[in-house]
Order: sequence, then C-alpha cells, then structure tokens
Amino acid sequence: MSQPEATSGVEANTSSPVLSIRDLRKVYNAGRPDEREAVANVSFEVGKGDFVCVVGPSGAGKTTLLRCLSGLLPATSGEVLFEGTPLRRVPDRLSVVFQDYSRSLFPWLTIASNVAVPLKVAGYDKRKRRQRIDEVLQAVGLDDVGKRYPWQLSGGMQQRVAIARALAHQPDLILMDEPFASVDAQTRFDLEDLILRVRNEYNITVVLVTHDIDEAVYLADRVVVLSSPPSVVREIVDIPLERPRNQLTTRSSKTFGQLRRHLLELVTA
Repeated sequence: MSQPEATSGVEANTSSPVLSIRDLRKVYNAGRPDEREAVANVSFEVGKGDFVCVVGPSGAGKTTLLRCLSGLLPATSGEVLFEGTPLRRVPDRLSVVFQDYSRSLFPWLTIASNVAVPLKVAGYDKRKRRQRIDEVLQAVGLDDVGKRYPWQLSGGMQQRVAIARALAHQPDLILMDEPFASVDAQTRFDLEDLILRVRNEYNITVVLVTHDIDEAVYLADRVVVLSSPPSVVREIVDIPLERPRNQLTTRSSKTFGQLRRHLLELVTA
C-alpha cells in the first residue's frame, strides 16, 4: 500500500537529535545455551520536540528497546546517544513512565511527596520543590490531591501522578512504556490528550512504546515499526495529521484511516 498523502504536515526537525540509536543489538544470556537475541539491529533518531511512537508485533522487543534507550539496560552492541553523549546510565534530563502505575508510585508517600522524589535527587530546595510540585500537578489536572495517597486515587489519576512526577524536574526527553494500557478506553483518551497538551506546553520530546496502532497514529509525528523478533526497523512512517488533534475529528479523517491500515499491514505481515 502506498503512503497516504499529507493533508497538513509537521515541519521536519533539523536540529541536532535528542536521541540517536545506531545499530542497536540486545542479546539476553549471551554465550549460554539459552541465548536469545531480542533486538537484532535498530537505528533511528529523535529530534527535539518530536513525538515518536514505537510499534510492532507481540514479543518484538519494544520494552527491551525502551530500556536500552533509557540506560536501564545495557545494549549488547551498537550505541545510544542522548544529546550527543553515549548513554551509560539513566541521564538526569530523562524521565521514564511505565505501564504499571501501581508499582511505580510509592504507596506510603503522599502524592506531593511522590512527585518530589526526582526534585530531591536533582537538589531543588524546599521552596522550589513546593512550587514545582504545584505546577506539574496543576498541569495534569490534579492540583487538589497533593495530600492524598496513591491508593486513594483511580488508576487514571495514578497515571497522571506518574506523568507529573516525570515532568517535575523538567526533562528534555520522556520515555513511556505502554503508559495507558492498564486503564479503560475513556481514561485512555483523556490521558492521550493530556500527554499531547503537556508535551506542547513544556516542549518535551517523547518516545512512546505502544501495542495500539490507533494510539500511535493519534499521538505521533513518526511511528517506528519493528519486525518480529529478533527485531529490526521495518519502516519509519511519517504521520502528516494536523495539530492540535481531536479524538473525534482526527480519528474520523480519511488520512487517519489510511495510516492505520498501512501500519496494521506492516505489523501483521
């Protein structure tokens, strides 16, 4: 199938990439009888302000790739550059949001204290921490829950807290691993629109792994499509949909449908 025609394009980002992935390969249990190659050869770049989604068939190594991009997992070969520097650990200017919000938040800490964790690590003083906590909780629509605990909130609200915490220390890049997979459909739509809004408000670069093709088309500037494992990049698909996006009008457009079909063909081939 040919690529859909652009109805309204997003201008190409010509600045130095925030993230460069070059010939990345990841092998588990290398040299042992149970050796398994999860990622064979993956290369792509993410420019400042880009929203890039990563999709692929089940078991394609999407989460493995994201962990390598974050510095949580070392690559077997190849390299990851964050703002031009080889990635050896999780850098200060990077945040990660996981799918399982119930395990990523500390249940014994209040919401405000959860959000404060990266601020303390970054050395913010008490006054600046309080100001920043208020700012990011307001940005995610939770400005009145700071004294409550995670277990007192719904799943969608807990994930909003996780996003607020990721935003707290003003990172240059947020990596998200299927962050909306554990919530109901309406909450998923709300969270999708939330991350688009805060991405624009804070001018943050986002890489999001998802198994949901529709979500990838709705959110992304570009979609990186991985093959079955051991994964390689099958195609990088530009998403020429107008911004700001709307759950009803964007998803109802002809271009959305064409892009969705093309990505489904790539993932299921």
